[in-house]
Amino acid sequence: MEDRVRPPEFGPTNVPPLAQGFYHPVTSRGGGFTLVELMVVIGVISLLTVLVVPAVSNLKGSGDLTNAAYTISGALEQARSHALGNNTYVWVGFCEEDASQSSTSPATPGIGRVVISIVASKDGTITYDPNGLATIDPTRLTQVGKLTKIPNAHLTTFADGTGTGSTFDTRPPVTYSTARIGDTTPPSASLTPFQYPVGTPAPTPQYTFLKAIQFSPRGDARINNNNFTLKIAAEVGLRQTHGVAVDTVNPNVVAIQFSAISGNPRIYRR
Repeated sequence: MEDRVRPPEFGPTNVPPLAQGFYHPVTSRGGGFTLVELMVVIGVISLLTVLVVPAVSNLKGSGDLTNAAYTISGALEQARSHALGNNTYVWVGFCEEDASQSSTSPATPGIGRVVISIVASKDGTITYDPNGLATIDPTRLTQVGKLTKIPNAHLTTFADGTGTGSTFDTRPPVTYSTARIGDTTPPSASLTPFQYPVGTPAPTPQYTFLKAIQFSPRGDARINNNNFTLKIAAEVGLRQTHGVAVDTVNPNVVAIQFSAISGNPRIYRR
């Protein structure tokens, strides 16, 4: 009887030919990082965080203030266009409230959140007696657009530019001391303040705007009605805030200037 060949037994050292291409002995030095390697990686991450975070914060702050400047510039253009298009008087009011809390009614004066309101005369008249200036009657006004709130910004009065160029420091000087919307005196409070909200009957005021720019039906602008002559250059100043703290170290400031005649705003950044 013919002897049959017994199949080989396979084990760790006797791998079937078809499996040989897939078999790889595993060697290891004990897996993972050493303590020294972990400390080096953590140190590098910490160093990068220290270097990168301030830069990111400054970029964000710069972007916030730029957006605020364009918001104000847009409000001025909207008000002037409304005055010209509707042959009426329009006012842009500015005030500032405490940014450490939500808006209250009446508002809590403070630092860190700039509030802007645009209102127009319902009947196209000036709505007040130029010889007896007083708070504008809210029943004779209509709201133009929504109330605007700008966070992380503070109304500021800057020293004049030199007028020799087109940068922040060389921008045109303001032609009259009261032709500014800022935080110091001058400018003094408006002789024709107005409130928010407006309507009939007169609502309880949440905001009273003591800093205001008036546009006539001709489109010319006057600040606070404290001096009725037209200004070659008027200015709204902004500085960055962190909560209710004004950033006076970082030179992140903006001046929005406009001509009393043309009304076209121009933004100057430092």
